[in-house]
Amino acid sequence: MSDYKIQIVHLYPDLLNLYGDKGNIECMRKRLLWRGIDAEVIRCTNQDSSFDLTRADIIFVGGGSDRDQEIVCHKLLEKKDELKNYVETDGVLVAVCGGYQLLGEYYQTPTAKIEGLHLLDIHTDAGENRLIGNIILESAFFEQKITGFENHAGRTSIGNHQPLGKVIFGHGNNGETGYEGVVYKNVFGTYLHGPLFPKNPQLCDHILSCALKRKYPDFKGLAPLDDSLENQANEYIVKRFTQPN
Repeated sequence: MSDYKIQIVHLYPDLLNLYGDKGNIECMRKRLLWRGIDAEVIRCTNQDSSFDLTRADIIFVGGGSDRDQEIVCHKLLEKKDELKNYVETDGVLVAVCGGYQLLGEYYQTPTAKIEGLHLLDIHTDAGENRLIGNIILESAFFEQKITGFENHAGRTSIGNHQPLGKVIFGHGNNGETGYEGVVYKNVFGTYLHGPLFPKNPQLCDHILSCALKRKYPDFKGLAPLDDSLENQANEYIVKRFTQPN
């Protein structure tokens, strides 16, 4: 094992885990361990909602129902200033679907307005129909296309923030702009489920590298892994939905 150690804080997996988002935690943990890097996962649940951001290297927030999302937001608003400081000091935060919506100013559901965490200048309004299906992105961050599955009624506007990628198949943030997700400093928000990381090893490693660079000034980069199976899964989805039969 190396001297490096990463702590991953998984926020409210008992409420926000609709589409197998727990698989993203296991993927990050395994890709660190395979390289000899110790990975500690801290689960912050509805029963025990205490967590220490001073030790967190990666924070992960998954997706859930509007009801569960509102419960989580009320709890996290108590930590808003700490979360804001974490983000502005380049802390790594990954938020999927409902977690993504919580990063902004608000999420307007058909029946209520859920106040967001105000970490990013984005907002979400409910649409009349859900945007569902496989989705493929081209990203400026890496060569490999990003694949996943989206299922959301929210229409998210990211303002002047940088998107995670350009949609080449699917709907994206709102089905209109042609872009999906958001990136701000080391914050990554997206509607992509699946789970996301097992089929997108370059994205996963990019996020792990951001955390390691922040914590260890001497970090030189991740050792390569045999990603042949992961790459085959990614390429299969890309070819299936972007190339004619």
